[in-house]
Amino acid sequence: MIRKQKRKQINDHHAQGFTLIEVLVALVVMAVGMLGVAVLFVEGLQLNRTSMYRANAVALATDMAGRIRANPDINAGYAGAGPGALGDCDNGPPCTPDELADDDWLKWRTALDANLPAGYVATIDEAPAGPGNRMRRFDINLSWSEVGSPNPVTYTLSVQL
Repeated sequence: MIRKQKRKQINDHHAQGFTLIEVLVALVVMAVGMLGVAVLFVEGLQLNRTSMYRANAVALATDMAGRIRANPDINAGYAGAGPGALGDCDNGPPCTPDELADDDWLKWRTALDANLPAGYVATIDEAPAGPGNRMRRFDINLSWSEVGSPNPVTYTLSVQL
């Protein structure tokens, strides 16, 4: 009878709860797991920002390509880096092709300022293209710096008229 009581006391002693070491190990495992979740969250935010800038760059380059196509004179002054001038070509008197190009540049530059990070670079290169160089090719180039990236992100859209 005394033996059974001693065994019961020993078994009760071991079943009383966790030791301090077990609790500390569990806390370390939880802390490492939470740090992993935090790193993934921050990485997700950065990738979301990058994809937003890239989508904006595609939309803005497409917008300028449409403006170039809409200008009746393909020799207008789109080449360069702007900055353009407000010609009020939408509602005012008819503009010359060069005035329309300046107006397009200014409106595009305003949209770029609102949708791309500070320090972006926007240029349009123009070159002869097609058989006998009777056509023109416009390369719309956008580049900007991303946080944590050593090289700038670039996007180029070519339009041939």
